[in-house]
Order: sequence, then C-alpha cells, then structure tokens
Amino acid sequence: MPGMIFLAMAHISGDDRSQVLLLPEAVDDYVGSDNVVRFIDAFVDSLDLATAGFTRVQPKATGRPGYDPADLLKLYIYGYLNRVRSSRRLEAEARRNIEVIWLLRRLTPDFKTIADFRRDNRAAFRQVFREFVVLCRDLDLFGRELIAVDGTRIKAVNSRERNFTKAKLAKAMAESDERLARYLKQLDAADKDDDGGPSDGHVDRLQEKIAAIKDRRGRLEEHGKALTESGQDQISLTDPDARAMHSSSRIGVGYNIQIAVDTKHKLIAEQQVHNKVSDLGLLAETAGAARETLGVDKIAAVADRGYFKIEDIEACEAAGVVPYVPKPQRGSAAAKGFFTKDQFRYDAQTDAYACPGGQALRRRGRRPVRDGVQLIVYANAAACRTCALKARCTAAASRDVTRYENEAVLDRMAERLAAHPEVLDQRRESVEHPFGSVKQWMGQGAFLMRRLENVRAEFSLTAIAYNLRRAITLVGIPALIGAVRA
Repeated sequence: MPGMIFLAMAHISGDDRSQVLLLPEAVDDYVGSDNVVRFIDAFVDSLDLATAGFTRVQPKATGRPGYDPADLLKLYIYGYLNRVRSSRRLEAEARRNIEVIWLLRRLTPDFKTIADFRRDNRAAFRQVFREFVVLCRDLDLFGRELIAVDGTRIKAVNSRERNFTKAKLAKAMAESDERLARYLKQLDAADKDDDGGPSDGHVDRLQEKIAAIKDRRGRLEEHGKALTESGQDQISLTDPDARAMHSSSRIGVGYNIQIAVDTKHKLIAEQQVHNKVSDLGLLAETAGAARETLGVDKIAAVADRGYFKIEDIEACEAAGVVPYVPKPQRGSAAAKGFFTKDQFRYDAQTDAYACPGGQALRRRGRRPVRDGVQLIVYANAAACRTCALKARCTAAASRDVTRYENEAVLDRMAERLAAHPEVLDQRRESVEHPFGSVKQWMGQGAFLMRRLENVRAEFSLTAIAYNLRRAITLVGIPALIGAVRA
C-alpha cells in the first residue's frame, strides 16, 4: 500500500565465537539438583562394592594407580540408562558429556579400561541390581503380593550359520557330498574328452571348487566331533554358550531371558539369563529368588502355559511361591478331538476317575516317565466295550487316563485359577511392559558380549536401568536421593 515501508526480517543469529563469556566456574553449576547423575553418584557411593564382589576396591600399595570401581560402575549405569552400552561410546561420553564429566569428576578412562571393568566384574552387577530392588522396596514401590514371570529371547553374537545341531551337520555334509560327487563327475568327463573338451581354465575352477568343498567337509567333521565330545545337542562357534532358539521367536541364536515383575508398578524383582531353549523348569528358580529379594515369606506367581511342569509347580510351593499356571492342552486325545483329561473327574476319596459316560476308572498300574516321576494308570476296559460314547473317547479297545503321583499339586493350582482367573490378565499387563521397554526404548535387541556370564552382566545393567527409569517416573529423583541418604 502507498506510504507503507516493508522491513526485511532477519534470522535469529548466534554469538560471535570469539566473544568472551562469563560461564559458571564450577562443573557442579551445570548439573541441576534433580539430575539423575546425582542419584547415581549417591547410590553407588552407598554400596559396599567389596561385598558385592567387585575387584580392586582397595588400591594396591605399589604400582600405577587404577580407576576406582565405583567411578566405572557409575559410568555404566549412566550409559545403560541413556542407551549407551558400547565401551568406545562411553569413552567418548566421558570427554564431551557434561553430565558424565560431573559424574566422573573429569576422569577419562579409555575404552579398554571400561570394557575390562565390565568383563572382570561380571558376577557383581547382579548384586547391584538386587541392591536397587531393596531400595525400591523400602520406598514401597513393590506390592510384594503377586509377581508375573515370563521369558523372552535376545540375540547373541552368533549367526545362525555358525550354529550346528547333529541334524544340521548331517544335512550340510550330505549337501557337500552331493556337490563333490557332481564336480568329480564333471572333472572325469573333462579328462576323458580330449577333443573339444573344457578349457584348462574350466578344469582349474572345478579343482578349486572340489578343494573348497573338501575343506568345508573337513571343518564340518571337526564340528561334529566337538559336538559329540561336548555332550550337548548343539554347538555355536562364535559364542559357545549361545543356543538356537525356537523359530517362533525369530531370534535365531541367542539367550533366554527370565524376569519376575511385581504387578504393582511393573518393576523387575528378579532377572536371570539362561541358554535353555524352553521355559520349562525355570519358574521356581526365578520366582523363588524374587520372593527372597522382596523379603516376604510367601508370594503368588503367575506364568503362561510354557512353564507348566509338575516338578516345577511342586518346587514353587516348597519355596513359598503360590503358582498360577494354566494347563496346556497336550496329548493325542485333544489332537484327535476325543474327550480330554479335564472331562474325567477325579475323586480323591475313592482314588478313581469318573468318565463322561458316568463309569468309574480305577487304578490299574503305573509307569515311569522321568527321573523320580511316575504316572498312575486308570482304566475300565469292561465299561469301554459297551459304552455308547466310545467313538468320542478313544480309537483303542479302551481308554486309559494317567495321573502323576503328586498331581494333587496341579489340582490345587487349578482350583486357584478357577477362583482368580483375573491373574492371567494381570500377567499380560505387567510382564510385557519391561520386555517392550528393554527391546524398543532401550534398544536391547542384541547382546554385545559373548559367553553366558558376560551376557548376564549385560542384562543386569539393563534391568537396573529399566527399574531406575520406572522409579524416577514414580517418585522422582529427589525422593530416590533421600532414600539413599536416609
């Protein structure tokens, strides 16, 4: 419009890099009172590192001074809390990150020192995790009434191609033999054909392929010998402790991570790392350790069908754990559409089963199934011959129903589940949160270290970081610092 003056707008500009600034004189001024590094500093300083199992807690009287284990532990807790697990990246953070500079008081350990500390103290990190659980327990962050137990698989430093079972080795050697026979046949044909045959270059390539196959077959034979000598069902070449997991996990070769999560605030009460492929047999060990750390005489534990094993259920009750595990539908009867065992009602007074046809099946014998475990067999062949429901029950001459000697423990658990079916929903709501956070937010999709004990140290740090993040959300950093100093 006439008479109006338009002024050009400028971008926000920074300061001249040569300008002298009046910055705070102390590093402490850059770190707020509610910064997480202040809690990490106070928490680690409160620990008895020697009792926890850390090495070099007391400096030697002679020789070059080393780094205090407390400083390196603080660095690792900070790193895992901020998704920095690599020793080289932690070295870089110590030189450029003002929070780490404050935490370490300007110490700058090199990556080898940082990595060696994690490896040399791999067994001690588990105790640090438990010390933080105790701190959260004192803050009443654990309900200590119901824990959810579950497992997940995390990838190891070992590809599927460097893991072998006996079947996989046999298949690989058969393929090598087939290719070797084909190349030898082509080589024989080349030797017999004097006129118009393959060029010398083609023969040389065949000989190279034959030599390569023979070399590979020799290595496969060595792997097979090592597998036989180990007594294991599989062998991993890069990380000898890693195992091929079920294909449904999509992990390939990895480790089985077990956690017990308190349902009050989804905090991890216990964590373990195994190289067992299955979850069977791990419930009592995981839940029992969680009960001890939480400091209660008895606690309820819920898990999915993958933990249903009578010996483990019985061990839970003996360890002060009240188990809730749904029964899986196993056996040929369910697969063929016949009456399942649940449709046969057991009467403890008469020690007999009542079948869907109303007939009594009584004890007829027993048979062993595993070490120290026996099955009692119940049957009524005479009733089966004239039963109108036989076609829906069995294709054999008569139907047998088996029962463990100690199956009363399963009956008690079934009654508990019938009375409190809501615990199964509580399991899903509780235990999936830590695994989702660990794999997605924390980026723990794979381990960095090899061997079982080293991997256990890694996950202990991961569990500490997860619990710390949850505790900060629940009560805040000042409350955590106050609890440490109380």
